[in-house]
Amino acid sequence: ALAGFGRPDQTSENILVHSYLLILGGLCMKQAKTLDEKELRRVLDHVATRQHAARNRAMIVMTFYGGLRVGEIAQLRQCDVIDDQGLVRKEVRLDSERVKNKHARTVFLPEKLRRELAAYVNAMKQRAGHLPLFPTQKCPERGFTPNTAAQHLATIYRSAGIDGASSHSGRRTYITRLASKGVGVRVLASLAGHKSISTTQRYIDVNDEMKRAAVELI
Repeated sequence: ALAGFGRPDQTSENILVHSYLLILGGLCMKQAKTLDEKELRRVLDHVATRQHAARNRAMIVMTFYGGLRVGEIAQLRQCDVIDDQGLVRKEVRLDSERVKNKHARTVFLPEKLRRELAAYVNAMKQRAGHLPLFPTQKCPERGFTPNTAAQHLATIYRSAGIDGASSHSGRRTYITRLASKGVGVRVLASLAGHKSISTTQRYIDVNDEMKRAAVELI
């Protein structure tokens, strides 16, 4: 007990223990694996040999090159990404109803991702602005739900032999890669749609390459 405060009662002790366990659990919680270039290539090569290759490749690269949440990807309509001239937009605006924290945001699509999406758009069989960007075989008019999209990507990683990867791996890799290239955490938080920079910091997977680069700054 602290001097002058007496011994805490059992309720206080329980609260302290519970808080400690929550913190410990958060620190030990296993995060989705980040992928290096070789592993990403392995996944994309695997996808190329399976059904719906163009769609699945586009879904995967949207997480790696755009940092979108899988739930956001599942809810994209064609008009969100394709303009009236049939070209891929440079920016995708997501309203609050389609964002996890109900905070509308703009996703900036790099040239690399726009090229990938353009190839996918050219291969699409059905074009209409109101239709889902990523239709499913069973429900092409409705597309994926956030849950089925997460399961779908997890299945792809598993079948490609990437242990520890999940639908969140692309987003974590996106943030980690930008951090390793010196992008500030506030910019990263804005790109990721995080309200708190502490959330973004938990996404960054510090690796040996980042540490080697850091010590050279001395």
